[in-house]
Amino acid sequence: MNYIGSKSTLLPFLENIVREVTDGTEKIFCDLFAGTGAVGRHFKSLGLRVIANDIQYYSYALNKAYIEIDRPPEFQRVLSKLTGQIEQFEHQQSDPLQALLGYLNELPGRPGFISSHYSPVGNRYYYTQSNAERVDAIRIQVEEWYAGELIDEPEYFYLIATLIEAIDQVANTASVYGAYLKNFKRSACRPLTLKPLRLVEGTGGCRVHNEDASTLVSAINCDILYLDPPYNQREYGANYHVLETIARYDSPLLSGTTGMRDYSRSDFCKNRKVGSAFEQIIRRAQTRHILISYNDEGLLPARDLQDILTLRGSPTIYATSYNRFKADRARAYKRNETTEYVHYVRVINPAEVDR
Repeated sequence: MNYIGSKSTLLPFLENIVREVTDGTEKIFCDLFAGTGAVGRHFKSLGLRVIANDIQYYSYALNKAYIEIDRPPEFQRVLSKLTGQIEQFEHQQSDPLQALLGYLNELPGRPGFISSHYSPVGNRYYYTQSNAERVDAIRIQVEEWYAGELIDEPEYFYLIATLIEAIDQVANTASVYGAYLKNFKRSACRPLTLKPLRLVEGTGGCRVHNEDASTLVSAINCDILYLDPPYNQREYGANYHVLETIARYDSPLLSGTTGMRDYSRSDFCKNRKVGSAFEQIIRRAQTRHILISYNDEGLLPARDLQDILTLRGSPTIYATSYNRFKADRARAYKRNETTEYVHYVRVINPAEVDR
């Protein structure tokens, strides 16, 4: 996914910092604002046990698949139930997972919440009517399988994550879902196609949460705490509200031209509260190392963030330049690059846990 704040291109930079500041005895890496899970997946691949968290449910679904699951589920119960219906896909595919995804890909579209509100049927152009109806068909089928205990929790989230990845590829947006394009672009007209996820095999014991970071942090003991919170006033709840609705499939009340669902504003996106939001987490953290990704367009100045980190030790700062995220590639931006800072402190002061 082309995701705001994604650290995919900065993974070597982050890894080098972690290798420099740690001694090799660290076992648990906590990614408290996980997003699409790119950082967690990377450190999982390096042998660390990862704890991931994000308040957004679509992120939770992605990380339940990418972080908690080491290899593709077998889907034995549902495949057994579908014997006869799935034979054509088994002949075409080399493994049961491909056959199951082939079955879902061929489901006839059906009207539902997504097609009613996020396609031309609802006078919104996030997806073509065909793709939106296929989302509804797949989501309804997956929910029925889960309710009927034909798939377990890992299998459920694997399929939801697969759908989120696939539907993002045919979205008629400029990378984020704050608005849709007036006319369907070429990629949005391609048929929705589920594909297997590229999972990372780990050492086991990884887990994922869907909680408020400031509350969860005091309940987690880890060796490395990595923070990558929102850095400006752009709310993830607004920018990815359609994915949130697809992941939850909860038929929420919608408002406005863009069909926005209700969401809570993060303190990290508020000028007056971002400093206290950082301080609360830093004070409560139960860890040996704290690393914070925050760029030079952030609401909180670097010097203020460094001051907060002095509550737990003597902070240092690392910096690198990288291409900024562009939701609209046709738009002229004042700057094509930003400076990414990683603020680091080796924790020497005990946590001030206030539950």
